[in-house]
Amino acid sequence: MKFTKMHCIGNDYIVVNCFEEKPDFDEGRLAELLCDRHFGIGADGLLFIQPSEIADYKMSMFNADGSRTEMSGNGIICLSKYVYDSRMTNMTSVTIETLDGVKRSDLTVKDEKMRIATFAAGTPVLRSNGIELPIDSGIKNYDRDLIVEVLTVGKQEVRIVFLNVGVPHTVIFANDLQNVPFGTLGPAIENHPRFPEKTNVNFVQVADRTHLRVRSWSRGVGDTMANGTGAAAAAVASWLLGFADREVDVKLPGGTVRAEIAEDGRTFVSGPATEVFRGEIDI
Repeated sequence: MKFTKMHCIGNDYIVVNCFEEKPDFDEGRLAELLCDRHFGIGADGLLFIQPSEIADYKMSMFNADGSRTEMSGNGIICLSKYVYDSRMTNMTSVTIETLDGVKRSDLTVKDEKMRIATFAAGTPVLRSNGIELPIDSGIKNYDRDLIVEVLTVGKQEVRIVFLNVGVPHTVIFANDLQNVPFGTLGPAIENHPRFPEKTNVNFVQVADRTHLRVRSWSRGVGDTMANGTGAAAAAVASWLLGFADREVDVKLPGGTVRAEIAEDGRTFVSGPATEVFRGEIDI
């Protein structure tokens, strides 16, 4: 099977072009095997680019532990670069079918290569305190007690913002990311009974109104260099609580992306992608 190794600011994927390849293997198990960093190729996830009847392309995503995920923002950015740079399209706007619906990606191109993609994550849904509240233009004033939920983790209480940006995300604010017990608190919250579908966990430090620092513990993967929908979730939570403006630069361990919340609540994330290498593996 031929594959391409790609990443978006360190969040890396094994990309398989199913217009050419027809993997005859359980997809989740294949993700476990290939994403293993010691015995496989090594990646945070496995991404299949497939034909779609309702969009330009279909994206099927699997985490490193073999679990299927609804979508991936950084995966969309990588897919966008793959299809444009591989000459599968000459369009600078593509639509992608995901388990969370059809997403649009707008490409910034230079010298016949995609440099930046801006994907539309959709309208976030606030899910703190058991509610389901879309964040749209009809909502102007948010009650902090509605936004912030107190979660008991072991013997401590953690204040969280829980929302869905295509996939579930928990946001926790910290004065200094260096002092967060990331390796214990991340997996404890990911697997907390409060989240039957598990959750991504994002620790956020607000630098100023236009700059955030984020470290993400990704569902089904663990510690990741970046998380595109996590950047969106961090931006939305920061804006809801009055900590930041609608447009922010989000710095993650692997690099920086830009997140924007439109007046109607739709959220966009812009970032680059890199092709690392192409190869072939027997499965």
